[in-house]
Amino acid sequence: MRAYVIRRILLMIPTLFILSVLVFMSVRFIPGDVVDMMMQQMMLSGALLDMDREAFERVLGLDRPIYVQYADWIAGILVRGTFGESLMHEFTIEQRILGRLPVTLELGLLAILIGWTIALPVGIYSAVRRDGVADYAGRSVAIIGLATPNFWLGIMVMVYPAIWWGWSPPLRLVRFVDNPLGNLAMFLIPSLILGTGSAAGLMRMTRTMMLEVLRQDYIRTAWSKGLRERVVVVRHAIKNGMIPIVTIIGMQLPILVGGSVIIENIFNLPGLGRLMVLALQERDYPVVQGVNLMFGSVVIANNLLIDLVYASLDPRIRYR
Repeated sequence: MRAYVIRRILLMIPTLFILSVLVFMSVRFIPGDVVDMMMQQMMLSGALLDMDREAFERVLGLDRPIYVQYADWIAGILVRGTFGESLMHEFTIEQRILGRLPVTLELGLLAILIGWTIALPVGIYSAVRRDGVADYAGRSVAIIGLATPNFWLGIMVMVYPAIWWGWSPPLRLVRFVDNPLGNLAMFLIPSLILGTGSAAGLMRMTRTMMLEVLRQDYIRTAWSKGLRERVVVVRHAIKNGMIPIVTIIGMQLPILVGGSVIIENIFNLPGLGRLMVLALQERDYPVVQGVNLMFGSVVIANNLLIDLVYASLDPRIRYR
């Protein structure tokens, strides 16, 4: 097990390297660049331009070869422990990330909690009461959840209550330390939208895996011994049925990250997703690179964690 963990950690190094190259290069394929944006803003503000484009590029360090810019960026992360500074604003990227990270974490954790709370009990109950009224109702709701895009549902929640009842979700951030109930009221609806969307697929997978486990011979043996239903389901079926579900839970993290970018912009939540969208609009390369690299690193670390959870759920799994 220890050797497996060491190998996986070592394999993360080339994976992170490839990720950093993709992040660094992809943002530079966006039409327009930060120099155009800065010159346009200065012209709109009526400021006199005493520098031409080449001078702007020299000041920002964008006149150097692309591989030199990449090497300087990576050296800053590995040696100086910094993602660099924003080209458009006067702040370091790690400071801005740390400032907005709690918002994204709260949104994601609440969405995951809501998704698990809905999906796991409903999926298990649907499998145990197969072809019952609750089973058909759960499957129907899951299909609706899978077919409903999060961004569409978020827009509907913002628009129609405002038109019909003159009400809209809170759009101004309330810190948890200042007002816990106000903070929960702001995050509840966005978290519900993200969480119910992820719960649909997780519920269907939970039901499928539980049905497969309930057909196994050792489950029939447990029933034949006269064990109560609760003991058979909780002690024998759930643990083995959870192994594929753990994979689905791990795969949902990138989906939640992508969904948080959209939901944060719809509900005006000042998290990392909104920061990245604003940076993309301004072509602020270092900010986009830093946020994307952090998101990718979290997903890679999550995959390692999911693999390690396998061994704890199933004693038959051993990594050498």
